[in-house]
Amino acid sequence: MHESSLLPATWNVPTEFVDRLGKQVGRQRTMIAEGHLLIILHAPPQPEDMYRKGRLFWREPDANWHSSEFKGGPNALNWHLDEYQQLLEDFDEKVDQATSSLDYLEVLNHLGPVYRALCHMTQALQMAREAIPKDKLLIDFRDNAYRLERTAELLIQDAKNALEYVVARQAEEQAKVSARIELSSHRLNLLIAYFFPIATLSTIFGSNFRHGYEKYQTPYPFWIMVGTGLALGFLIHLFLKRAPRKQRQ
Repeated sequence: MHESSLLPATWNVPTEFVDRLGKQVGRQRTMIAEGHLLIILHAPPQPEDMYRKGRLFWREPDANWHSSEFKGGPNALNWHLDEYQQLLEDFDEKVDQATSSLDYLEVLNHLGPVYRALCHMTQALQMAREAIPKDKLLIDFRDNAYRLERTAELLIQDAKNALEYVVARQAEEQAKVSARIELSSHRLNLLIAYFFPIATLSTIFGSNFRHGYEKYQTPYPFWIMVGTGLALGFLIHLFLKRAPRKQRQ
């Protein structure tokens, strides 16, 4: 039974591997001892993960492969890489379907840890390839990991570009709305400035004239006045709402 909980109990690995492994997986890396190769990788991370889940791949000197999570054989590393491949395909689809800045931020928050995990995995597999340079499988594993790393990098760049475009478009729309509000406020201030003196003087001196309609067919003159006022208010509303001449052109 190994002292380290990371190594399966059935693995007969060199003592150096046991001594160099703790109870946490640590960073992704490769160990070599007595012709044995131990590759320590991380499962695809989730944004809320506090700690990374480790996956161990052990290659014996006779090229016999073992995995702590998958079945034995060299395909175990391929299955590990396929999980990252599927994850990147899912996020590629999410980037295509994203419509808001929150959608792109969600993708970026998840892609960041995935990209870093792929970068470190590529480095670990490069170490394994250098340790056993004649093993063609290690070259393929390293190349596939680099391809996934590059794919994640491009996805992050696409998501960032799309996010910047959405933010710029929202800022432009907000600027247009602010300009319209400023123009409407200016026009309203002009109207107030034009009618304020006469309204103030009329209020102070009570300039109400008798017109003979005070008691004429009550309340029809009142409703006619209200309707006329609403119509004039609507016309003023249309005037304030209309776009400037430059925008119409």
